[in-house]
Amino acid sequence: MTERSLETAYRLRTPEDSRKLYAAWARDYDSSFAAAMDYQLPFWVAQTFVERDGKGPVLDVGAGTGLAAFALRQQGIHQIDGTDISAEMLGVAEEKDLYERTFIADITAGMPVPDGAYRGVISSGTFTLGHLGPLALPEVLRVIAPGGLGVISVGLAHYRAASFDLAVADLPENIQVTEIEVPIYGPDHQGSNGTDAAILICAHVR
Repeated sequence: MTERSLETAYRLRTPEDSRKLYAAWARDYDSSFAAAMDYQLPFWVAQTFVERDGKGPVLDVGAGTGLAAFALRQQGIHQIDGTDISAEMLGVAEEKDLYERTFIADITAGMPVPDGAYRGVISSGTFTLGHLGPLALPEVLRVIAPGGLGVISVGLAHYRAASFDLAVADLPENIQVTEIEVPIYGPDHQGSNGTDAAILICAHVR
């Protein structure tokens, strides 16, 4: 049986590792992790997207069980598609009726999405230890139309160690980036595992 835990998630190395973990974790992910840890990152991603005048249609990259989409809909945005590597996680999200459509994709292999297909992209908890690295950033950002916005979370422990800062600095001139730091968990869980903050990459595409 696959061990379902945050520590296991941070040790993932391959897309197949991710598929196996989240297939086993999908059904109780919301209760055993999100609720138990007071997982606030999806809220911060959604709120930041709206505060920076993000608009739909939006693609939720690494959609999981739909936590970020739920937060985005609470902020008044309803044109949302979702993609994830895990069919089981997307299955849970689909039961919540959060997305106009969903599709399975391995971001490292490319998404079946045309350039500039969305006005916005959000991603919560996908660019972090054991998951996506900086090489996947251009693939996510290419689907944002000119005038659009991406808000992508990166675990703080991963940000400089995996050279996200260098990847951001190397983005094309038409992508203007600002960065803000936000907590991943509620106050009762801060400092519980040493990886309790994230950087939000706010990418405005000109």
